[in-house]
Amino acid sequence: MQTSLEAGTGRIPDALRPLMAALCRVAADLSVRIAAGPAAGALGAEVGENADGDAQKALDVIADEAFLAAVAGTGVRHYASEERDDVLEVDPGGTLSLAIDPLDGSSNIDANVSIGTIFGISRAATAPAASVLRDGQAMIAGGYFIYGPSTQLVATFGQGVLQFVLDRATGQFVLAGRLEIPPESREFAINTSNYRHWSRPVRSFVDDCLSGRDGPCGQNWNMRWIASLVAETHRILTRGGIFLYPGDARDGYGQGRLRMAYECHPIALLVEAAGGKATNGTERMLDQVPLSLHARSPFVFGSARAVERVCVYHDLPEEEVSALFGTRGLFRA
Repeated sequence: MQTSLEAGTGRIPDALRPLMAALCRVAADLSVRIAAGPAAGALGAEVGENADGDAQKALDVIADEAFLAAVAGTGVRHYASEERDDVLEVDPGGTLSLAIDPLDGSSNIDANVSIGTIFGISRAATAPAASVLRDGQAMIAGGYFIYGPSTQLVATFGQGVLQFVLDRATGQFVLAGRLEIPPESREFAINTSNYRHWSRPVRSFVDDCLSGRDGPCGQNWNMRWIASLVAETHRILTRGGIFLYPGDARDGYGQGRLRMAYECHPIALLVEAAGGKATNGTERMLDQVPLSLHARSPFVFGSARAVERVCVYHDLPEEEVSALFGTRGLFRA
């Protein structure tokens, strides 16, 4: 069955339609395989390490190979993937660059938790590396597929964030509406098992959230943590909140663990298009430039006011950041 974007939406630039249609075809195929679970084989089995030293699962490799094959002939000149050592040249005559995490959240494959694919599209530069090693404002589109109870495409093409849902009966991704992030929320997502390794500003922000109505935030918060960037992003796009993956004191975690080019930049593009904010904790994420294909970055995004608050914590004097929430008065009404 042919899989495509819903005909006549009129919202996707013509130059991007062949590429988007190819991405949709692969995503639809992956969703069927993922939905089959263990019946489709050992998709969560470790098969080695990727270029950046992370455990590589069978489905990571399957997804990467499928997307690379699919984009041939769609205008893509350069293909940059989490699963590849270098940026590949697909079509010397292409005008687009694709940065992709083919299978985000692969540690959750066997747990039957929502996983996804993240992608960013830019105009191709002459040299492969130059197509990737630039700030996120170079992107002309970005988004993700989420493989959950429904398979969805969430993307921005420059104006707002569009939500498409895969209709399995027709094979089309049907436009379902637009997504906007509420300016405020009372949910935060962070892996609190790493609390002892965080910097003082991050610990202070979380302490104040946990202090609830009696603390500086003046309201009770709920905590979430899925360990799937796509799933975390989807929740925030649909109901608000803040996600934090800071750098910390552990070896190899000083710059966090998320990759700037094909994870942070596309998600930041979406978040800003939906009215939220995205930073590396202190500075706008889309202004940051990766120094290598797999360069990592701390990442904080979500409802604008919560993200701004985290930035302020990094600017506070040491004595204010270190104080117990009961004596920190900056955020009290």
